[in-house]
Amino acid sequence: MKNFILFLKGAAMGAANVIPGVSGGTVAFITGIYERLIVALKNIDLESLRLFFSGSFSEFSKRVDLNFLSILFLGVFVSILSLAKVLELAFENYEVLTLSFFFGLIMASILAVGNKIEKINSSSILSFVFGTAIAVSIAFLPPAQANSSFFYLVLCGVAAVSSMILPGLSGSYVLLLMGNYVLVLRAVSSFDFSILLPMVLGCIAGLVLLSRLLSYLFANFKDQTIGILTGFVFGSLLIIWPWKTTLTESLAGQEKATGYIWNLPEVNGQFFLSITLIVAGFSLVYLLEKKSVG
Repeated sequence: MKNFILFLKGAAMGAANVIPGVSGGTVAFITGIYERLIVALKNIDLESLRLFFSGSFSEFSKRVDLNFLSILFLGVFVSILSLAKVLELAFENYEVLTLSFFFGLIMASILAVGNKIEKINSSSILSFVFGTAIAVSIAFLPPAQANSSFFYLVLCGVAAVSSMILPGLSGSYVLLLMGNYVLVLRAVSSFDFSILLPMVLGCIAGLVLLSRLLSYLFANFKDQTIGILTGFVFGSLLIIWPWKTTLTESLAGQEKATGYIWNLPEVNGQFFLSITLIVAGFSLVYLLEKKSVG
């Protein structure tokens, strides 16, 4: 039963990773597996490789928490593969409603992540402000054009996996800014390995590097680190605000997004449905957080 619950947590992380503005790292945080994930990833090092290639599989498995990582990432991959096409259609046909649900998820995630700060003081508050400023700055960056070159896709993989590690920092949104969100989403749904392979290589490199950095920060500056991550989550509300207009321009015969205009919602039937979905998203995260604490 514990393995099935872990698989579901991985599936929730995978679903979050597909949505621009939502972070799989936030899901890991509120479901109580974040620090275990960071430690397991950090332990994938030269010593682990030595154990593996010398045939010491039991020691290797214990060192990298292999059972935990295998079940978790199985859930992530199954979720991404199964939800990529569904979410692509949801954004095409029900963008405001889809964003509303995830807006509610993020609102609750601010409380879920922020509650992990043990001592609120000037340094943790400044860290929160700093994290918020970074997330808001990202929201105002103009998206780039799609680029399918190998090394750029590797870089995109590093960016995409950031949402697995950093609560509030959406790898999908960074992909959107880098111009490759739609390209990667279609590659996942059509199993285009010319796109997916370099992405996977980038994801592996990003996981190894970011896990080491975060492990050090949690060990030495835990409250300040969580303060920055809470700021990331708070600032991402601007990124996923449901009522915004995408500005586009025509380049080489193709429409390219250049920025966004944030609007106030019109009070109509869709507005009330959106509010209902925001409440549903908030409630889901709140219940998950309470369950993990209990």
